[in-house]
Amino acid sequence: MGTRRRAYRHSSDGHHPAALLREVARLGSMSAAARALKVSQPTLSVAVRQLEESLGATLLLRHRGGVSLTAGGAELLRHAEEVFAALERATAAVAGLERDLVGSYVLGCNESLGAYFLPRFLPGFLREAPQIALTLHNANSDDVLRAVVEREIPFGLVVNPTSHPDLVILRLCRDAVDLFVAAPPDAPVPAGAALYGPAGCFTADLAVAAALLRDRPLIVAGRVHQCTWLIDQLAEHDMVPRRLLSCGDFELVKSLALAGVGPAILPRRIAAYHHEGRLRRLHAELPIFPDDISLIYRADMPKTRAAMFIKDALVRCGQQMPDVGVP
Repeated sequence: MGTRRRAYRHSSDGHHPAALLREVARLGSMSAAARALKVSQPTLSVAVRQLEESLGATLLLRHRGGVSLTAGGAELLRHAEEVFAALERATAAVAGLERDLVGSYVLGCNESLGAYFLPRFLPGFLREAPQIALTLHNANSDDVLRAVVEREIPFGLVVNPTSHPDLVILRLCRDAVDLFVAAPPDAPVPAGAALYGPAGCFTADLAVAAALLRDRPLIVAGRVHQCTWLIDQLAEHDMVPRRLLSCGDFELVKSLALAGVGPAILPRRIAAYHHEGRLRRLHAELPIFPDDISLIYRADMPKTRAAMFIKDALVRCGQQMPDVGVP
């Protein structure tokens, strides 16, 4: 084993033995190869001799006109050229990752957040960076954060991330989990952030809101912490819903609310996308839970051009999200 390892050891000047052999074969002269490689001829001779000893084969024929490859030397050089070519391709590919908009990346995304964020983000991104292969990984925010920390994915779009010493957390926009109910089809729709003010609410009468919570089921995503907090807040206001209809995710909650099944707890952005004004805040004085929508990535993530392009595009998209009236 010791002699075989020596065959692949670089010479004292930093050249790989196969590279030395290639130069000798190209020039047909030990002295000419030594000058081209900027090494002494004895150093070159020792390196070639050690390579021959480690392989147990004669690689060069020495004659009055110089040197030439034996059959064994030619075979070794053929394989070495394949290795050199592969190394050149790898070097070019790595340089391309640093310089060009190329590469493969995974974007983790909270499921419900992705439903309104990704349709705004992807068309422009795919048009501007056609050579970046982007794969989507959908999970809840805690799982996306864990996957970024453990280097399983490079980027994550999450809600209310917990701080971590290895993470960069960039807040993109704000949201709020709120109480909504389907509005009558002919109800006028206030513009922009006014939709979330008193004028945009379903009712200005708190007693009417309380009666609606008593008489119809409150639709919630039962596994979401914000929903549990809001239900506790309703109890403190003596507005305990008579019935809870618990669903697995916000998308089903939204569909049932739009169908008029009952009031629902939803993030404002989820309530609005594709159906702005169809779902209205139940009452302006009812509690809300503010949310931060953030981009996360590891601080030590390689800052290739493509990675920085993805980061900047995500930040830009988040900062351009419509206002949902959260202070």
